[in-house]
Amino acid sequence: MPSVFSAIINGDLPGRFVWSDDEVVAFLTIAPIAQGHTLVVPRKEIDQWQDLEPETFARITAVAQKIGQAVRKAFDAPRAGLLIAGIEVPHLHLHVFPAWDLDGFNISRADPNPSAESLDEAADKIRAALRELGYGDTVPA
Repeated sequence: MPSVFSAIINGDLPGRFVWSDDEVVAFLTIAPIAQGHTLVVPRKEIDQWQDLEPETFARITAVAQKIGQAVRKAFDAPRAGLLIAGIEVPHLHLHVFPAWDLDGFNISRADPNPSAESLDEAADKIRAALRELGYGDTVPA
């Protein structure tokens, strides 16, 4: 059975995409630890990050770095956090989020019910920042 992320990638479930290319997508999580919390996900369904081909892992981290630049810019954050947890969904994903302190890295503090308006606003800000940073060709409309 496909993961929930594969269903989102395939359009079977809704997602607020901020990045899309042939190998990697990025979309907002529905349980953010901060506004702008984005998941960077390979299109290929694989569970463990250690099992991924090094080239694909390098591509995913390169996209995460670009998303990190965008969330810092979009939310005026001093840092962008990056986590690989892999517990909640068996499909590799990197968490990228604006960070102000170490408390911001605590996934257990995620908001399980963010407003649709907050998520839409965050997606719009990240897309705009990605375009300003020169990555517009990968930003979905």
